Amino acid sequence: MVVTSAHTREEIAELQARILELKRKLKAVIVAHNYQRPEVQDIADFVGDSLELSRKAKEVVDAKEIIFCGVHFMAETAAILNPTRPVLLAEGTAGCPMADMIDAADLREWKERYPKAGVVCYVNTTAAVKAECDICCTSANAVKIVESLPNEEILFVPDQNLGHYISTKTKKKMILYPGFCITHKRLQAEQLLRAKEAHPEAVVLVHPECVPDVVEQADAVLSTSQMIKYARESPAQSFVIATEEGLLHRLKSEAPNKTFYIASNALVCPNMKRTKLEAVLKTMEEQRNRIVIPEDVRLRALRAVERMLAVA
Repeated sequence: MVVTSAHTREEIAELQARILELKRKLKAVIVAHNYQRPEVQDIADFVGDSLELSRKAKEVVDAKEIIFCGVHFMAETAAILNPTRPVLLAEGTAGCPMADMIDAADLREWKERYPKAGVVCYVNTTAAVKAECDICCTSANAVKIVESLPNEEILFVPDQNLGHYISTKTKKKMILYPGFCITHKRLQAEQLLRAKEAHPEAVVLVHPECVPDVVEQADAVLSTSQMIKYARESPAQSFVIATEEGLLHRLKSEAPNKTFYIASNALVCPNMKRTKLEAVLKTMEEQRNRIVIPEDVRLRALRAVERMLAVA
């Protein structure tokens, strides 16, 4: 089911105006993930994927604080990269089930089992887990990151579906932790097949967090940012999109003359949709939900992120 706002256009506009006025007073920068509600995306200075947003926020040197419209691990990544400025998570209850499927103790146990393996963690993890890995990756650069390591064995956490996709692109032995994105896992091959049959002219773009038999049906397997670039530059006029439905708002903004179909109405992340304009405003007014990471953890997590940036 696609999520829509319960507010009228006038109410949305009023809330947005109040947020933007407060943003100016606070000298804040607002960033929003591609999966956020449309009205939340529209008040952001930057919209993108989690790492992209963290880096963009860092570039705004005159911003006094960062308001992150996303989920907890994303705001942590922003705090890792921006230690001198407060990072406020717009909705404090917005977490990520996949990120919560592994903690630092779990990863240490797996590292003991596979001492020769290079440890790659998806950026969709907590700061504590990043601090335990050798290098981070995103869905866009995961194959390149894995190939950059000298190890023949790779312990990949936490997304087994992304890990499986990487395994089809490398000769290295991939040891996959059994985590997954609940939202992407909802999309089954039969549903995508029905979408393709309904729109035979459309190019099928699939996120690598989807299950393998869905990924196999793709014309292109891409991260959210890669999907936007692909759709904008492709001569194709219509696309079936197999990722969280919030991306369609950005796609329609970036390629307004093209048509986009969601692969399934089940592709809605309830955690991403927790962030509402009222929460953004209240967080800014009360200066709540500040992300705090112990400095030793932040520095070790930063090392893994910076190693990724150096490669990718």
